[in-house]
Amino acid sequence: MSYRTEEVAYVQPAVLPAANAQATQRSTAEYRALDAAHHIHPFSDMGSLNRAGSRVIVKAQGVYLWDSEGNKIIDGMAGLWCVNVGYGRKELADAAYRQMQELPFYNTFFKTTHPPVIELSALLAELTPEPFNHFFYCNSGSEGNDTVLRIVHQYWATQGKQSKKVVISRRNGYHGSTIAGGTLGGMGYMHEQMPSKVENIVHIDQPYFFGEAEGNLTPEEFALARAQQLEAKILEIGADNVAAFIGEPFQGAGGVIFPASTYWPEIQRICRKYDILLVADEVIGGFGRTGEWFAHQYFGFEPDLITLAKGLTSGYIPMGAVGLHDRVAKAIIEHGDFNHGLTYSGHPVAAAVALANLKLLRDEKIVERVKTDTGPYFQKKLRDTFANHPIIGEISGAGLVAGLQLAADPKTRKRFANGGDVGTICRDFCFNGNLIMRATGDRMLLSPPLVINKLEIDEIVSKAKKAIDATAQQLGIS
Repeated sequence: MSYRTEEVAYVQPAVLPAANAQATQRSTAEYRALDAAHHIHPFSDMGSLNRAGSRVIVKAQGVYLWDSEGNKIIDGMAGLWCVNVGYGRKELADAAYRQMQELPFYNTFFKTTHPPVIELSALLAELTPEPFNHFFYCNSGSEGNDTVLRIVHQYWATQGKQSKKVVISRRNGYHGSTIAGGTLGGMGYMHEQMPSKVENIVHIDQPYFFGEAEGNLTPEEFALARAQQLEAKILEIGADNVAAFIGEPFQGAGGVIFPASTYWPEIQRICRKYDILLVADEVIGGFGRTGEWFAHQYFGFEPDLITLAKGLTSGYIPMGAVGLHDRVAKAIIEHGDFNHGLTYSGHPVAAAVALANLKLLRDEKIVERVKTDTGPYFQKKLRDTFANHPIIGEISGAGLVAGLQLAADPKTRKRFANGGDVGTICRDFCFNGNLIMRATGDRMLLSPPLVINKLEIDEIVSKAKKAIDATAQQLGIS
């Protein structure tokens, strides 16, 4: 029975067998029934999902997943942009096991620390650009961006500039799903469900050339104009009231939107001119995704704070962090208490796994291979395969991340009126073809594990083409 056609009726929990960690493997139908009865999924229409039944993933190795029905699936999204070293790395499992036996948990409150978090911090100071030598730990990118807000406000308080409270972000940016992270992000559908949004956060437009440029502007002219919206917003609010600008170097969940080369130098110039902190959300871009260790290095700008997560542990265990530029760290360190922290800040097991993960990325030269070998191959393969495709308007990306724009008329940049529906059609063709490729509205996204080889890249691109060809055929476009 196919994934798309199977129906699972709502089942009252009382009629289901009790869950048992020691139970033998259940059938797919049993798993789906239990899932429907007890589990609320993220970002999901639960009624629709429960009727169709969740796909149950049971195993992973390298760049592949297996579901409970035995289907082998190539993971073009590295989980959720995070499994950089691929699945099944024994080094990470062993690091977690050893640490759980030796010191499974202790906090970093009460003037205490432990070796894993000390070693991780020292290694991060080596891997990040030179001005970053201090790190605060949390459990996710969302918590990292909450932490950024706290650091930004504390920093300006230490400088005697308490009026600097406003943080500027971008529409269609994504900075997490907590109330603070969701407010920082510029996704309207999330804001509609958040009546208690955080104060002092405003947004400017995104640098999305294909979807929003008008007239005869070049990509460079458009990107410059969008960057200059930051200066206009600062002048509107008053520079003495603006604390920071935050942005993803490239927009990930917003569609893998890469701004032209004029964008980030102008953003940095404006931030420096008006004495405003520049924050790079590196949750997706960090740890090799673009072929540089950090995406802001690819775009050539220098932030004051960086948010880290996902590739920090390759998703093997939850962990996030904020890197502080020396001038920000110095102000925080020298001016008394920083009243922020989480029970699991710098969790020893998470730190041990992160340390092992980063050593793999470094010692196996995985990031360098993405920059010089697999990344260029991936980008060229996509562009060669989809050149002149009837529904592909552009391909953006670098290294091992890409966004493919679905379009009704690629030459005139005309988008589908029902672009989200078209993206869903394409995503489902991918899923049924055993490829994980994400749809964000009318853009199809790829971000495979960084350890992928060229044959596996060929497989991803081949399966993506079949799905996109099938989408065009269903739309009556050839």
